[in-house]
Amino acid sequence: MRAFVTGGSGFVGSHLVDRLVAQGDEVTIYDLRHPRLPLPGHDHIQFHYGDLTTLATLHAVLHAANPDIVYHLAARADVRATPDVAFRNNIQATFNVLETMRASSCRRIVFASSGSVYGETAVIPTPEDAPFPVQTSLYSASKVASEALIQAYCHSYGFQGYIFRFVSLLGERYSHGHVLDFYQKLRQNPHELQVLGNGHQKKSYLYAPDAVDAIMIALAKATAPVNIFNLGTDEYCEVNESLAWITAYLGVNPAYVYSGGERGWAGDNPFIYLDTTRICALGWQPTKTIKEAIIATVADIRMRLEGSPCVSPSLDTQR
Repeated sequence: MRAFVTGGSGFVGSHLVDRLVAQGDEVTIYDLRHPRLPLPGHDHIQFHYGDLTTLATLHAVLHAANPDIVYHLAARADVRATPDVAFRNNIQATFNVLETMRASSCRRIVFASSGSVYGETAVIPTPEDAPFPVQTSLYSASKVASEALIQAYCHSYGFQGYIFRFVSLLGERYSHGHVLDFYQKLRQNPHELQVLGNGHQKKSYLYAPDAVDAIMIALAKATAPVNIFNLGTDEYCEVNESLAWITAYLGVNPAYVYSGGERGWAGDNPFIYLDTTRICALGWQPTKTIKEAIIATVADIRMRLEGSPCVSPSLDTQR
């Protein structure tokens, strides 16, 4: 199969590309970043540097690749993004991908959405058919708009769409988010840790290779024109719990300094917990708990930044 992957050089995209190559697919990566790691099965991978907001370039590359399926993972994943950035990099980019597909023979698209589309829902755990409340961040609003575009193209132009609403993803190659932020702060000062929010925000996380497993299972078993799945675990944790796991693993005991109240920033959702009954009914189960995923992530960050996965008693940066 020929696969076209936007954002294939990123954290989640690189895990997906690993899987696609392992199963024998011919992969075209379209990204603004060159792959950070040597690509396995490089003879089955083509990389093209490109911006999804530049329609002519995207059109030329996708048509040359002639894919059977598009995995649209590229996005500006920042709840604090400015309006123009959220629109251009998420909504406009998705529209350009769909229009380029419409001008080609490819009609299958996988889209990386987010559990943030549910906003501050009253339904916990949140199923896929829960109503969308008022959106509290531009990022989540951009995902809602992108989902709507994909569904419209499915019904108007014969596309088949797979929309995956992720919780926060963790794992090897993790490069953006609170686990990395906490590690870097502790590396600078192992005695004090600044925490956005009050530490009681409830979050759910998922190991990135488990998310890829779910995508592959859904593609094999779900056959509707539009297929929407929550991806997460059947648990959640408070930010304070994740901090306890991280600091215990690193062997430090910092004082926490909280700021921001119930939310760490505008658009921060104090409780995210998704109902994953639909994807589990297809035979999927995560292989790691939230705690295991967090520890695996910290170990990988430490290996990449320090060259050792071992626990340091002090995280002394002056050695």
